[in-house]
Amino acid sequence: MVDKNIYIVQGEIITVVSAIKRNSRWNTHTPLDEEQDPLLNSFSHLKETLNNIKELSDVEPNVFLRPFLEVVRSEDTTGPITGLALTSVNKFLSYGLIDANHEAAAEAIENMADAVTHARFVGTDPASDEVVLMKILQVLRTLLLTPVGAHLTNESVCEIMQSCFRICFEVRLSELLRKSAEHTLVDMVQLLFSRLPQFKEEAKSFVGANMKKLKMRAGGMSESSKWKKQKRSPRRSPTTKHLMYLTMVGVCLCLPGGDLFIEQVSLSVPDSMASSMSSPTDSGLDTCSKATSREDLTDLDQSRWGGALEGRQVDRAQSASVESIPEVLEDRDSVTEQSDSASIHDMDYVNPRGVRFTPQQTQRDGATLIPYGLPCLRELFRFLISLTNPHDRHNTDAMMHMGLQLLTVALEAAHIAPYQSLLGLVKDELCRHLFQLLNVDRMNLCTASIRACFLLFESMRGHLKFQLEMYLKKLMDIITSENMKMPYEMKEMALEALVQLWRIPSFVTELYINHDCDFYCSNLFEDLTKLLSKSVYCPNAFPVSGQLYTTHLLSLEALLTVIDSTEAHCQAKVLNSTAQQDQSAETVLVEGEGSTNDHTRRRHNHLVGLVLLTSGQVSSRTGLAFRSIAMNEIELKVKIVFILFLLAEKKEPTKPQRFSSCLPDSQELLDIRNKKKLLNSGTEQFNQKPKKGIQFLQEKGLLSSPMDNNEVAQWLRENPRLDKKQIGEFISDRKHMELLDSFVNTFTFQGLRIDEALRLYLEAFRLPGEAPVIHRLLETFTDTWHVKSERVSLHDQRRGLRLAYAVIMLNTDQHNNNVRKQNIPMTVEQFKKNLKGVNGNTDFDQDMLEDIYNAIKNDEIVMPDEQSGLVKENYVWSVLLHRGATSEGVFLHVPAGSYDHDLFTMTWGPTIAALSYVFDKSLDDAIIQKAIAGFRKCAMISAHCGFSDVFDNLIISLCKFTTLSSESAENLPTVFGSNGKAQVAAKTVFHLAHRHGDILREGWKNIMDSMLQLFRAELLPKAMVEVEDFVEPNGKISLQREETPSNRGESAVLSFVNWLTLSGAEQSGLRGPSTENQEAKQAAMLCIKQCDPEKLITESKFLQLESLQELMKALISVTPDEETYDEEDAAFCLEMLLRIVMENRDRVSCVWQTVRDHLCHLCVQATESCFLVERAVVGLIRLAIRLLRREDISSQVLLSLRLLLMMKPHVLARVSREVAYGLHELLKTNAANIHCTDDWFTLFSLIECIGAGIKPPASFQVTSTSPDIDTGALSDSELSSHHHSEVSLDRGYTSDSEVYTEHGKSRMPRSVTDVDVASSGWLVVGKDDLDINKVPASGSKPLLNPLVNQYSLTLGQDMGFHDTKSLIKCVESLSFIVRDAAHVTPENFELCVKAIRVFVEASLNGGYRTHEKKKNHKYDSQKSRVRRKPREKEGASRRAKASSQRPSRSHSDDEEDEGVPASYHTVSLQLLDLMHTLHTRAASIYSSWALEQRHLEVAGKKIEADSQTLWTSCWCPLLQGIAWLCCDARRQVRMQALTYLQRALLVHDLQTLDAVEWESCFNKVLFPLLTKLLDNISPADVGGMEETRMRACTLLSKVFLQHLSPLLSLPTFAALWLTILDFMDKYMHAGSSDLLLEAIPESLKNMLLVMDTAGIFHSVDSRTGYSDLWEITWERINCFLPNLREELFKQTVIPQPGRGPHTIPASIKWNLPSWLPPPPASPPPTQAPSPVPAAPTEPKTFSRPASCPPRSLPPESFPHESVPLILQPLASHLQVGGVPPMSLPIILNPALIEASSPVPLLPAPRPTDLSDTPEVK
Repeated sequence: MVDKNIYIVQGEIITVVSAIKRNSRWNTHTPLDEEQDPLLNSFSHLKETLNNIKELSDVEPNVFLRPFLEVVRSEDTTGPITGLALTSVNKFLSYGLIDANHEAAAEAIENMADAVTHARFVGTDPASDEVVLMKILQVLRTLLLTPVGAHLTNESVCEIMQSCFRICFEVRLSELLRKSAEHTLVDMVQLLFSRLPQFKEEAKSFVGANMKKLKMRAGGMSESSKWKKQKRSPRRSPTTKHLMYLTMVGVCLCLPGGDLFIEQVSLSVPDSMASSMSSPTDSGLDTCSKATSREDLTDLDQSRWGGALEGRQVDRAQSASVESIPEVLEDRDSVTEQSDSASIHDMDYVNPRGVRFTPQQTQRDGATLIPYGLPCLRELFRFLISLTNPHDRHNTDAMMHMGLQLLTVALEAAHIAPYQSLLGLVKDELCRHLFQLLNVDRMNLCTASIRACFLLFESMRGHLKFQLEMYLKKLMDIITSENMKMPYEMKEMALEALVQLWRIPSFVTELYINHDCDFYCSNLFEDLTKLLSKSVYCPNAFPVSGQLYTTHLLSLEALLTVIDSTEAHCQAKVLNSTAQQDQSAETVLVEGEGSTNDHTRRRHNHLVGLVLLTSGQVSSRTGLAFRSIAMNEIELKVKIVFILFLLAEKKEPTKPQRFSSCLPDSQELLDIRNKKKLLNSGTEQFNQKPKKGIQFLQEKGLLSSPMDNNEVAQWLRENPRLDKKQIGEFISDRKHMELLDSFVNTFTFQGLRIDEALRLYLEAFRLPGEAPVIHRLLETFTDTWHVKSERVSLHDQRRGLRLAYAVIMLNTDQHNNNVRKQNIPMTVEQFKKNLKGVNGNTDFDQDMLEDIYNAIKNDEIVMPDEQSGLVKENYVWSVLLHRGATSEGVFLHVPAGSYDHDLFTMTWGPTIAALSYVFDKSLDDAIIQKAIAGFRKCAMISAHCGFSDVFDNLIISLCKFTTLSSESAENLPTVFGSNGKAQVAAKTVFHLAHRHGDILREGWKNIMDSMLQLFRAELLPKAMVEVEDFVEPNGKISLQREETPSNRGESAVLSFVNWLTLSGAEQSGLRGPSTENQEAKQAAMLCIKQCDPEKLITESKFLQLESLQELMKALISVTPDEETYDEEDAAFCLEMLLRIVMENRDRVSCVWQTVRDHLCHLCVQATESCFLVERAVVGLIRLAIRLLRREDISSQVLLSLRLLLMMKPHVLARVSREVAYGLHELLKTNAANIHCTDDWFTLFSLIECIGAGIKPPASFQVTSTSPDIDTGALSDSELSSHHHSEVSLDRGYTSDSEVYTEHGKSRMPRSVTDVDVASSGWLVVGKDDLDINKVPASGSKPLLNPLVNQYSLTLGQDMGFHDTKSLIKCVESLSFIVRDAAHVTPENFELCVKAIRVFVEASLNGGYRTHEKKKNHKYDSQKSRVRRKPREKEGASRRAKASSQRPSRSHSDDEEDEGVPASYHTVSLQLLDLMHTLHTRAASIYSSWALEQRHLEVAGKKIEADSQTLWTSCWCPLLQGIAWLCCDARRQVRMQALTYLQRALLVHDLQTLDAVEWESCFNKVLFPLLTKLLDNISPADVGGMEETRMRACTLLSKVFLQHLSPLLSLPTFAALWLTILDFMDKYMHAGSSDLLLEAIPESLKNMLLVMDTAGIFHSVDSRTGYSDLWEITWERINCFLPNLREELFKQTVIPQPGRGPHTIPASIKWNLPSWLPPPPASPPPTQAPSPVPAAPTEPKTFSRPASCPPRSLPPESFPHESVPLILQPLASHLQVGGVPPMSLPIILNPALIEASSPVPLLPAPRPTDLSDTPEVK
């Protein structure tokens, strides 16, 4: 089957031949004519060939291409014919008829390229001709882009590109054609550079001098081309106008019938011609061009490209023309001799400029064509760069733009950095041209330039360190330019460029580490960050409309780019675990092994292994170091990409000298930056005064002292910021000759000519003007150069000095404008002549002098700071290139995120400032949300890095935008609710506080201020303003006072007048809020609900301790002050503080001291009761309730309850009800958690103080006389080191630990037995009998509690007024403890008994103390909350609110007056029951304690269960308490108490008591009771009192008779018996009825009969058989019952002689203690009672003779003498509470006290001034 491709070729043959034959020239039809015509003949032969084959591949491509290509080359064909041939060729290429693998394909492709680029045809009209040109472009594009195009040679590619460029730049062609050429070029460049990785660069193959130079000139053709064209065409035809522009594209046109033809014009001219055409203004460009040419021609690598190019078949007629001399070098020998031995000597002739002249030769058969490679790409790249030179006058804007566009394509398509030949062009010419284009005022060029720059620095910044610095500085100059001509779009574009760069991963990090952390580079990152921030909030940034300009948004975007990347890295680190990272690393490494060849793969595996195995080891040139930290997946991928990138470059690892490793740590960078600051400061000082600068650096340790010349010289060389003039003056000073030597030695002169060395030397400093100084500098230079240089042989060193002078003079002669104006610059001959015979009477090397002359002439030695304009620019650029070639130019690549910590430290300030400004000024929701996102990311980073100061600053900034702190409370709901931006800010603040509260420190203050404002404005949720309370029935109380309606009693007239005086706004306010305001408030409340402020409290338990402490400090800071103190504010903050403490109870010990000190300040320092004090007291108890379950803190919490006892008594009285209810709750929930005696002492003291009105112990009271002295709260540990006197002077309260310590230390020993009591007559009772348990409030002497008379039924406590409900609740608390046996412990038993007795006294007579002055001590509910000096900025409504009071809980008993008696009755009965319960259970309780102690072998105080202990600790105090209630004015209570007392005294357990205890029972219980009952307790109940007295006497006789046997053993039995008789005497005459008169004798009869029956009155020794007791008894009885003896005993009493009826016989032996004196023989006369001097708080004791007559009897019926039974008082130095010393009577026997005394034994104290004693309602 015939190949289809054959038919395609045959079809194209027919098409082309038909067109040819239609032409008039071939209009013949004879075969002979066709055979003679070469074009038709070749087609005929092709037809025959195709007819004889089956497959098109059977013939070489050249066979079927040749006829078509001949048509293309033919000068005789017209445009349409040529166009058809081109169409056919394009079809062959498109259809793939040419097999790329065919051995002859290369030759065919080369022929095709040659034919199309040299196409010739006869022009007809411009439109038709442009169609042909379009087809030429099409074929060239297809040729290069199809696979077979790879066979094109370097030269063919250049010619193809050249043809396209000429069409593109020819302005006379149509726009469509030029644009088509432009698009074709884009495709070609993209293809060529995309193939760059396939090309290999070898040594010395930077440039092939055998390549055509593609240099364009203005207008698309050079002047030489025009000259050549004119020379060859002396006359013109009418159609010449078509030739004028068609020749520009390398197409030959032949006119019909004419002989003239024009061949392709060479697009490149020799350098000599080019330089002759250049104008003086192009000197800078020519220098560049010539340098490039030298490089091109001297670096020829013949071994690589010697046979790469082939000859061209050209017409003989053209070989004589100038254009036939090519610049390309062609081999003269056979192309088969392509060996390394081939050299340029194989050529015929090479001129001095390197151009070789060879005859045109045809391509030999069998020649091997080498495909194109790097040489043609380098040439194309160089040409594209040359198009961008703005200083080349031939480059039009269109050409520069086209060059930039194609360069952009090249940079996008290929990675150029690995190719040194291309990289050299990038570093020098490309960067320079791009930077120069930034200065032009044409936006399109600037935009294209910036785009190309971005591509350069994105991929090659590692090689362009200083170029990058210059570029960024230029961008900064554009942004900050104040030039009015600078278009706004330019600034926009520069900012956009920065944003693009900033978005390159790790770009800012590398910028920071390579420039900011380089001693001699600018702080680019820092400066740009400040610039961007300033660009956002510059003064004129915002127009009136509030809209942002694009520049401000771009600046913000650049700042946020850094934040975004840092935040992404932080998020990645948070989300990825170490294990996942390791696994990801392995996966990435396996995937990354897909290298293009085995060598690269092996190198890659080696590097990856190195990375993983060596922590911190450098793995590549970029300084990648994988540290031992866990890397997240993103970071690892980035690092692997870096590795692969470096593998492509095949570079060894390098690092800057200033770093210790390729990934220095942050501290090292910080040290470098600090050193850099010092160096910059030293540089500035050096530039003003060198000596001062050197001295400064020596002081800072950067230069050694004394001065090291080598060190200073090196610093002068490497510091580019130094003033060159100052350097010159400093090193040329005679004092620094050694420094000059060191300075010159820093230069490397090896292998340099003297002009080259001198150029290097003189560019390092400014040569001074004085001749001696110049001589010294040059002399030192030539000495060093002569030693180091090996190229020149001088006669001696002085000759070198002369030569150096000659070079300087030549430089001045050639380039100094002033010299050139006066003289013609010297020629090279004159220069040589001037130096004739100078070298030791011989001449210097003439070739060297010529080279020196040419070098100086073409390139001036630029003196620093001497030139300007382009010359200076060239100098600066050369310095930049020189620095880049040294170790300074090493650029360190680092992984993204390596130094986020450092970057954020520098960025956060400007960024937050910019965000704040944008947020404040912008009205666009999108921008506001962008700013908020920025705030949140900054917060996340600061939290991740631990930057508390950053987070605080951010919170403070955001709080300002919430308007919460700036608006008054009454306006806040409206303003906040209608301000969407403020709501967004508020939500953000609370969201950040919830999420990152751990890192918050100072910012808590602002958040709490905002919370306070929300509280004032009543915007907080109800749950936050309702707090726990003990008194309220629902257990809650609101912190916000309720608005009360206005006084309804106000008259209508007054209301009308007030309404008239109000302003419109106030009237509207009275009418109520408007609909808008209501909606705004609803919006505000909804927003606050979404903010969830309560979460700050509930989640505070998750805060770090330091943050928690700062939060608590912020809340504590809202304390009372005289300026803006608002009680409710302080109460709100206190409640939040307490809630936070409760939430953090697991670690409360860490913050307890702070909370305790705050509560101490609020409670102890309070001078008047207020709502805040009430909440502080309640809060303290709430804390105790919650925290007592925690053993680690319970003791401290209980100690802190003593703060309540330290409060002022009248303040404590006002809050007694809260304390009472709180303590009840505390005991109900935590009684089992209280184990220590001291803790129980605290609780019972509190219960007594607040329930019974007892004043707190004196040691707890603050005695600071000056209220101004307040050293603040000290910790318990601090207080332990203070002396007591210091404590009282320096501090306003006593610490818990003090009280605790002293309570345990200062105890007096108790009396051992009641025998001592009977002996002494007085007994100190209380806690362990005497408890000096508190620290003295003032002075250094220990303070004793008031002595308590045990022979009184009362405790002698100083009772104040109490609150009824408090008392009831406290009794409930006592009942709770007593009823549960588990709560009665050895630690609290005695305290509990004492407390019960206290409450017995408080409830006596129905709480008579409280009700006496109740009306004078009402609790003023209107003053329960204090508000001082309302804020001025808050309006009238706020002040009105401040002055209004909420209906406070008034602890008044007015509403309870009716129920008070019943309440006290119940309390008294309850107390009786409690005492009876304890009394009956005491024995079993003590027995169980003693047994338990023995069983557990518990250490400590031993518990005894004997009767003596029971009596002293339990029974006696309880009996006294019951007995005291027997003295109650209320009949029912009195009777019930007597019943309980009788039961208690007759209980079985008391039978174990011995005689001493029973005597104590009489002395301490019964006798005081009988004494008290003699008073007129209840005047209204005469009958009841009679009955009570009768029952008491009956009880006395019963107890006496029941325990008569043990009592008889007492030595004091007689005194006891006489005392009983004395009471019988008193009671006989106490009542007004006959009840006692009947009952007393009966009781007495019973006792006498029993005693008589028992033989007590009998004595065998007596004369009468009766004892002395018998006589004394009847003497006493006869005083009140004279007839009883006769009635009871029928015998007669015989009086003894010599004895009066009222005297005691001397023979009677008194059974009295030995220490008492015997009774006097003659008793003194009766004495009046003498009261004992005592303080008001002490009892008054009255005494009179025991045998006094009753009041009801006449005084004459009684004896006039009696025995004194009370001794004289003894002085005692016991001091009580500041009371003067008193004398205590030593009572012989309390039973002998006067029975008719109207006051009790130890009566209650007189009430003090009632105005000073507040009453708690």
